[in-house]
Amino acid sequence: MMGIFRKVLGPASKYDKTLPYTYQARVDALRGLGREPVYQYYYADTICGLLDYLRQEGISPDEADLFEVYQGDQREIKKEYCLDANRRWLSRPEICNALREHYKGHIDEFSCSFRDRDRQGCGPY
Repeated sequence: MMGIFRKVLGPASKYDKTLPYTYQARVDALRGLGREPVYQYYYADTICGLLDYLRQEGISPDEADLFEVYQGDQREIKKEYCLDANRRWLSRPEICNALREHYKGHIDEFSCSFRDRDRQGCGPY
């Protein structure tokens, strides 16, 4: 029965206002060649899912700005948290370790408040 409610209502963590509702990457489709940027948007319910999707799509860290989207608010994520020493996107579990302090109390060695979410990315929109 609980599985039916989860499918209709979505993950419980999406209702926790201390956590981002979703994650967004903004990429200039014109790569700086236009007068103004023309943005394409990529989304995932987790930061690890978004970074995996950007990597699959061949989008480098220099091309994307990252945001955590809360209900009614969005905040830019410092990309330095999301990059390895070679300036490539981090994967799990490295991204989890890098953001442990940022999401204090939600990510630790044995649990993750985002575990109930789908890690599939989508876009561009």
